[in-house]
Amino acid sequence: MSTPRDPRPSVLRDVAVRARAVSRAPALRRAAAALAAAATPRRRAPAPTTHILIAPPGHGNIGDQALVEAFIERVDGPILVIARRAGDAVVPDGEAERVRVLALPSLVYGGAIGHARDMRAFARLLDTAASLSVVGADVMDGAYVTGASIARADLARMAARRGIDARVLGFSWNAAPHPAAREAVLRAERAGVQLLLRDPVSYERARGDGFARPELTADIVFTARSHDDGLAAETAARLGGRAYAIVNASGLVGEVEPQLAEYLPIVTALRARGLGVVVLPHVSRPGADDLPVCRRLVEAADDPAVVLVDRLETPQRIRGLARGAAITVTGRMHLAIMSLLAGVPAVTVATQGKVEGLMASLGADELCQAPGPGLGARAVQVIDAALPEGSDIRSAIAAGLAEVVTRAELNVAGLVAEPAPV
Repeated sequence: MSTPRDPRPSVLRDVAVRARAVSRAPALRRAAAALAAAATPRRRAPAPTTHILIAPPGHGNIGDQALVEAFIERVDGPILVIARRAGDAVVPDGEAERVRVLALPSLVYGGAIGHARDMRAFARLLDTAASLSVVGADVMDGAYVTGASIARADLARMAARRGIDARVLGFSWNAAPHPAAREAVLRAERAGVQLLLRDPVSYERARGDGFARPELTADIVFTARSHDDGLAAETAARLGGRAYAIVNASGLVGEVEPQLAEYLPIVTALRARGLGVVVLPHVSRPGADDLPVCRRLVEAADDPAVVLVDRLETPQRIRGLARGAAITVTGRMHLAIMSLLAGVPAVTVATQGKVEGLMASLGADELCQAPGPGLGARAVQVIDAALPEGSDIRSAIAAGLAEVVTRAELNVAGLVAEPAPV
């Protein structure tokens, strides 16, 4: 006869899981934050100089690092980057004197108790803040983590209510935002937060959702000008100096094998047109890892002129690589932006409704492609249309890029000495 199992450990685990869920509820977090902020004395510095940046999730995402670096590159004076973990944002070489990263694990994520603790720290930091900028990107409409979207909007609102220049840097707005995230962003706007939409499609969606004063900008990465040609030189050596295309297969778009069925014909077509292929991961973290599908793609191609970059690179080295590419095919939007910034067409797989507006900004809608069956054949058609020098797609990018860069500069208006050259 078997001995009955003690049910208590299972019950305790269930209780713990439920308690964590309750503590992470947005309403409870907001209440805890309000109490913590109210209990923190205000001692505003007479001449605050620090620009505070609320970083994106980061940690294994080159696009997120590129957003942080673009802000650092363009903004004058001391900068404090607030991240979930210290390693989520990296200070670029040569900037350690004026830029530091502070980890506040529960400021955007986490439960009510940790959130209250970090809100007290944040309230004290606002005393020395000349401005508060939230990296908006694709994390404001609640499509990923609704509570985090609400928290970001509430942080900007808190700064604005204290008379601090507060803004949400260029962000996309989903066609179906989470209602609670929408209300949080509207509360922030009513408090005086600048809402900077990064493409015309998002701008129109925001107006339709009740934004009173949205501003049309562009992604802040369009302002970045620094680049490092080291990766391009290494790639040229591996490919024997032949011209190359960049291909990224995203771990966010779908499972490995279905993606291979679409991406392998793209690689084959690029090789048939005389190009080497650099397969480049852009994100490597649990749940959205590009490396497995990129590695399998290179294995399946079985071609010495199809090479894998087997680690995450820096934004500067990727910009250097993109400057030398003939064309890019990617499932990651910021790799597309870094290519487009160099005038290189980037066939981009659309996710979360954020790529359509980017390509509309440049008058190159055909560069936005839906994932799934038929992607490979459609992408090859666009590649053939875009590759020739003087193609309509290249001409559209060349004609529209200066305006997009000018709009991107609006993200840091009032925080910089001079606009970036185009």
